[in-house]
Amino acid sequence: MRRRLLLVLLLFSAAAVAAFAVPLLSSTAAERTQRFVLTRTGDLDRFAALAQQAETTGDKAALEDEVAAYVELYGDPVVVVDARRQPVAQAGLTSDDPALARVLDAALRNQPASSVPTLTPWSSGHVVFARPVGTGTRVAGAVVLRASVDRAAADVTTRWLLVLGGALAAAVISILLVLAVTRWLLKPLAELAIGVRAVAAGERRAHVAGSSGPPEVRELSESFNRMSDAVTEAADQQRRLIADASHQLRNPMAALRLRMDTLSGQVKPEGVRAYTAGVAEIERLESLLDGLLALASAESAATEVAAGGREPEVADVGAVAVDRAGFWQVPLPRTPALAVLVRCPESDLAQVLDVLLDNAVKYGGAVRVSLGADRAAGVGWVEVHDDGPGLSEEELALATSRFWRGRSGRPGTGLGLAIADQLVKARHGVLRLSSGDGFTARVTLPLEPAL
Repeated sequence: MRRRLLLVLLLFSAAAVAAFAVPLLSSTAAERTQRFVLTRTGDLDRFAALAQQAETTGDKAALEDEVAAYVELYGDPVVVVDARRQPVAQAGLTSDDPALARVLDAALRNQPASSVPTLTPWSSGHVVFARPVGTGTRVAGAVVLRASVDRAAADVTTRWLLVLGGALAAAVISILLVLAVTRWLLKPLAELAIGVRAVAAGERRAHVAGSSGPPEVRELSESFNRMSDAVTEAADQQRRLIADASHQLRNPMAALRLRMDTLSGQVKPEGVRAYTAGVAEIERLESLLDGLLALASAESAATEVAAGGREPEVADVGAVAVDRAGFWQVPLPRTPALAVLVRCPESDLAQVLDVLLDNAVKYGGAVRVSLGADRAAGVGWVEVHDDGPGLSEEELALATSRFWRGRSGRPGTGLGLAIADQLVKARHGVLRLSSGDGFTARVTLPLEPAL
């Protein structure tokens, strides 16, 4: 967006500067050309008047003196001829110059002179001006003036440099203004984008400054801050509800368990089956409460880590995997020669592996654990595989949902994989489930950078 906005504004500024500079350059050149022509035309009129006076009085001394002084002062040669093309006064030019033949013919026939092209900085050479001498339709001679355009072209160059310098200054100011306006418009939007990413990552009460930019953007920033507070408050209330409900149910559940244990020796034979079913339900409820508390704890840890509230801890994947595999009595994994240190607390990694191994032992056949690291990608991994029936594609998509249990119908709370997924995500890792020749759960976590 920044590039597109800058491009549009810069193109608009360039067009505005060009619309100002190009006509000014053209008008400057046209004005200097017109002044050049008018000045030389005035000189011709003066010489024509002196030539008419010389014809009338027969004294051409004043004309000759004026022509000589003009050529000495300005350096532009002049020749004055009579009707028979005989020179009356000349300096720097001769009437028999072949280059003047066409101009003299036109002047002696009283034809209008051709227009002078607009002068530019690269104009050079001379322009020949001619004017007939006489009154009315009677032509008594002609005056020819060959004027150099160098001085006028130099003036045009100077003026064009001034105009281009002003245009360049205007362009620089426009660029600075465009950059300032772009920053003013886009800085609050960039802050909003950072805030949105922070909320998506789980940061609590992510706020943006909202003190710059247009009023509409400032209002949007204030709305975002209110939304962030509302999202945080709703998430806190949800976690408190789960934790409080689980905690508050523990006391009556413990009392119920105590009463059931007290009744164990007083149950009549015909009530044993119902008593056993009641005890099983109490155990299931206790397991469910433990799972809810663990899930609330995992979500809280995920939020705290995303908000930067904890320093990352380090765990040796090999050591944790060997410990938990030994506890669950599955074949011990082969650990790499180089320790795989990941950015995750040992307790969290152990809890994740307990969930995965518990599921594998309950629902699978032979279980094996493997681990390794991809140093180039900067991740370490541990994998639990079983030879069980696995899950379908639809079931894999739901496996980490809360309270979801597979088609096997075996007892469970449906919270294990949800807890494991939350714990792994809290450490910027990935829990990937797949089926094919059994069921595989792979945990990938960022490696601790080498010192």
